[in-house]
Amino acid sequence: MRASYITEEHEILRKSLKKFLEKEAYPHFKEWEEKGEIPRSFWKKLGDQGYLCPWLEEEYGGVGADFGYSVVLNEELEKVGTGTIGIGLHNDIVVPYLAEYGTEEQRKKWLPKCTTGEWITAVAMTEPGAGSDLSAIRTSARKEGDSYILNGEKTFITNGVHADAVVVVCKTNPKAQPAHKGISLLLVEKDTPGFSRGRKLEKVGLHSQDTAELIFEDAKVPVGHLIGEEGQGFYYLMNQLQQERLIVGIGAIASCERMLELTIAYVKERQAFGQSIASFQNTQFKLAELATEIEVGRAFLDRTIQAHMDGEDVVKEVSMSKWWTTDLVKKVAMECMQLHGGYGYMEEYEMARRFRDAPVTAIYAGSNEIMKSIIAKKLGLT
Repeated sequence: MRASYITEEHEILRKSLKKFLEKEAYPHFKEWEEKGEIPRSFWKKLGDQGYLCPWLEEEYGGVGADFGYSVVLNEELEKVGTGTIGIGLHNDIVVPYLAEYGTEEQRKKWLPKCTTGEWITAVAMTEPGAGSDLSAIRTSARKEGDSYILNGEKTFITNGVHADAVVVVCKTNPKAQPAHKGISLLLVEKDTPGFSRGRKLEKVGLHSQDTAELIFEDAKVPVGHLIGEEGQGFYYLMNQLQQERLIVGIGAIASCERMLELTIAYVKERQAFGQSIASFQNTQFKLAELATEIEVGRAFLDRTIQAHMDGEDVVKEVSMSKWWTTDLVKKVAMECMQLHGGYGYMEEYEMARRFRDAPVTAIYAGSNEIMKSIIAKKLGLT
């Protein structure tokens, strides 16, 4: 069933995007996985085709598209591989901070670079000692004249290797009580003195997605790179995290659908005891169960997307959807690998990569334990 928010224009986008990806992404993705990065040339091609931040107004390089375009983009990129998640992060997670909270001068200066592929962006929240508890971050920025002096370390940063601009979560008032009222956002460009990249991190999955440590040692950041107001960073993050979690859910369901498609095709071909394994009742029941759960997850996700597009408060529903879909993607990966048998464990099969990439979705953008805590709070239990 097609979601109510998907129009003919969205399907036209999907058709052209698929054609583009069949030429520019699918044939090269295995190489990107082996090299551990998606080349900048691909980002430029995305920009040339209008696939970067199409929701921005025309004056900044976009086309004023609605969130349905973002859904289509993230679904089709996920079908290529979960390692493309950094593109969705740039499009629908990081750049919205600049568009929503930046000054007009900042928007005119920064946003066009984000639509052309000249800039790849990242957001630096997590630290070696602080993940879900943002108020515990230690990265600090003190004002000296017309600059902030930024010190600290960040880790697990998506797009960390290639990023030209990083939205850094830091404390401009370490003495604030409660602590989250001292958090601000600074935009740090790649050539900022005192900013360096640490290790490119080796992960279990998402091999083509560049992830790195970032280090700030008396990094001198212009005062004009403060995003929004001092001390409001925590609230900006909370406002934007809902869309981030929605993006993760969109990718998770698309991955589930892809794994189901792969497995149905495999079991129809694979022979055992003189018949296809698709004819075995166990296979049929397993796939029937998975297909039903995926449809349930898709229906709830689509309803939540529509509510998000309508401007409704969907904190509870987004948290539910993020938890459900990312737990489901792990289950589907395990069951589908089992149905592939030994071949599912071979790197030459896409199923093996999907299996490796699935678990982290339940960790990033707020762990599923955090999602359940948010749901409990919304139910009035805390």
